[in-house]
Amino acid sequence: MQTSVIGFPRIGTLRELKFASEKYFRKEIEAAELLKIAADLRKTHWNTQKSAGIDYISSNDFSFYDMVLDTAVTLGIVPKRYKELNLSEFDTYFAMARGYQGDCGDVKALAMKKWFNTNYHYIVPEVEDDTVIKLSADKLLNEYEEAKAVGIETKPVVIGAYTMLKLIRYTGSKKAEDYVDAVADAYKELLKKCDEKNIEWIQFDEPSLVQDMKKEDFELFGKIYDAVLPCKGNCKILLQTYFGDVRDIYGDLIKQPFDGIGLDFIEGKETLNLIEKYGFPEDKLLFAGLVNGKNIWKNHYERTLNRLDELKNRKINVVLSTSCSLLHVPYTLKHEVKLSKEYLAYFAFAEEKLTELKEISELADKDNYASEVSYTNNKQLFDKKRDCDNEEVKQRLLNVTEKDYIRLPERSERQKLQKKVLNIPEFPTTTIGSFPQTKDVKANRSAFRKGEISKSEYVDFNKKKIEECIKWQKEIGLDVLVHGEYERNDMVEYFGEALGGFLFTEKAWVQSYGTRCVKPPVIWGDVYRKNPITVEWSVFAQSLTEKIVKGMLTGPVTILNWSFPREDISIKESISQIALAIRDEVNDLEANGIKMIQIDEAALREKLPLRKSDWYTEYLDFAIPAFRLTHSGVKPETQIHTHMCYSEFTDIIPAIDDMDADVITFEASRSDLQILDALRENNFETEVGPGVYDIHSPRVPSVEEIVSALKVMLTKIDKEKLWVNPDCGLKTRGVPETDASLRNMVKAAEEIRK
Repeated sequence: MQTSVIGFPRIGTLRELKFASEKYFRKEIEAAELLKIAADLRKTHWNTQKSAGIDYISSNDFSFYDMVLDTAVTLGIVPKRYKELNLSEFDTYFAMARGYQGDCGDVKALAMKKWFNTNYHYIVPEVEDDTVIKLSADKLLNEYEEAKAVGIETKPVVIGAYTMLKLIRYTGSKKAEDYVDAVADAYKELLKKCDEKNIEWIQFDEPSLVQDMKKEDFELFGKIYDAVLPCKGNCKILLQTYFGDVRDIYGDLIKQPFDGIGLDFIEGKETLNLIEKYGFPEDKLLFAGLVNGKNIWKNHYERTLNRLDELKNRKINVVLSTSCSLLHVPYTLKHEVKLSKEYLAYFAFAEEKLTELKEISELADKDNYASEVSYTNNKQLFDKKRDCDNEEVKQRLLNVTEKDYIRLPERSERQKLQKKVLNIPEFPTTTIGSFPQTKDVKANRSAFRKGEISKSEYVDFNKKKIEECIKWQKEIGLDVLVHGEYERNDMVEYFGEALGGFLFTEKAWVQSYGTRCVKPPVIWGDVYRKNPITVEWSVFAQSLTEKIVKGMLTGPVTILNWSFPREDISIKESISQIALAIRDEVNDLEANGIKMIQIDEAALREKLPLRKSDWYTEYLDFAIPAFRLTHSGVKPETQIHTHMCYSEFTDIIPAIDDMDADVITFEASRSDLQILDALRENNFETEVGPGVYDIHSPRVPSVEEIVSALKVMLTKIDKEKLWVNPDCGLKTRGVPETDASLRNMVKAAEEIRK
């Protein structure tokens, strides 16, 4: 049986791409050096897959920032404001991704959104009414030739035309239908070039097909591929889907002249049923996504082989594949030297999943695999009971009642009381929590972890930084302060380290966006709070000022969504366990005099099912109550805040209001502020702070720019409910730009008050 990988991690085994890119941004290296490092990484990634015995290896899955942005550039979709900077093509690309502020002009970055149900962010392409779609396939063709030069035949990957038209933001009067012909022509030309190069396979990624489809969606898909497919020549087309099943279009899809169709058997709960109902054509290859590309647990060989047997019994030509790109898991287990072998035995990162693909494919080709070493070792692992249960945690969860999810009195009454007690001005200014993690902060944390300094030295350093941060915020003129989070590495990892039930890796980095990488914890067992986590830092910070200092926590849904979750219990049970642990922390903060507590749910939307019919029953019906469980025990005058990151929130506004927080802040600076209309239309009760400037870009917003944004917000939000804040934490920013941006933000709030 042949094997396929949809895509491979691009950052390198030790984040080489991240560090090289950031050096380029700081002008420490030239473009030529960055390009060479990238080429070396690609070669390594291809050779790694070839050595593992993978048959269908992808090319063009490499990106300096994001594959959707790459595809937009391939189609000539570059808004005028970036072209007018007159930068090199390379720097124009980065200007779209990061914004630009310099001698050539001042532009914001393109919007950024979550990639379906993952923690990866994609850059949202913008099409203007006069945009001319024109193919520029150099990157795709050059990377194919690169691989060929080292003896590796690859299948180039590109985001499919249907998904691109669904993801694009149309800034003028034209819509997707107006660009179908032009986009189809570009893909036809791409196929012609691939045919000329004798490229055997090309992969069109169409994840939008796993979402709910309407009549106009079927028509859009049909119009595109009716035009494109006749032009494939000798080049074979793999239509690749992932993150769910294609139940709405499966019957039509298998009739189209694709040469291969990639289906997800991990998250696609209806995939097998669809095959049983409609069959699968003998003249096509089924790329069966049976190795999980999103989680780090080892594959259960027996289950996978049983599924493959079912498919083979139906006379289906199967290629064993990952369920999605391996972009969403860490690169390799090789650098994990601190975790015991007992734990590591259960994990498979990207490199190890290549081994799984090869072993399973070889077992599938044998008439009797039960005695094979790879099979027996895997079976023994799964037959053994893991030490992950905590009866006290399970019993506590059983004792939770309906009243534990309800905070009294009602929010409208609490808000009146809070305004009186907390004495906060109109248009209060604050930040989301973290302040710049400067080199000395990182060095202090690293030295403590390595045992080079004592705990008291580590704590004294952080207290000094907190003092400086409080003084800095008071000087700037912020109304509600934070302690800066100098003791924290990552907002989820930090809490996971203080909770029972978590495991931590050393080098298991995963790309979140651009050069931003995260190291998700692993939820190994039942979760509980061992000791107070943030109380000491918050109390110290509050002792330094008469102004209110927010206590800063990460919410249960985000902790789960930004960790690698267990697969032996439900997501609902895991989130509820974490909620009880955070509830303990919330109550302790209040008991120690903290009057305002922010419980971040940055990733609330992340595990929202991609089909609306499943939103509540499979997620929101327990995710929203879990948040309420964290804060329902506090006094009415204690103000509860939450924060959410880049995502599509407009369609779940009622659910967000149902979280019953007192204040919510959104990342909104890169969006078109449609969310504000949704807040108004749904009579949103929670006080709200849509981000007034983008912290993911190094540019500094002017006072006038922020005033303008606030004026727009005031047409949608009552002035009594509007907060003024950046759109996310400031940990990745430098001190000078943070200082300038916050001072401009405070001045803008003062102007609005006048």
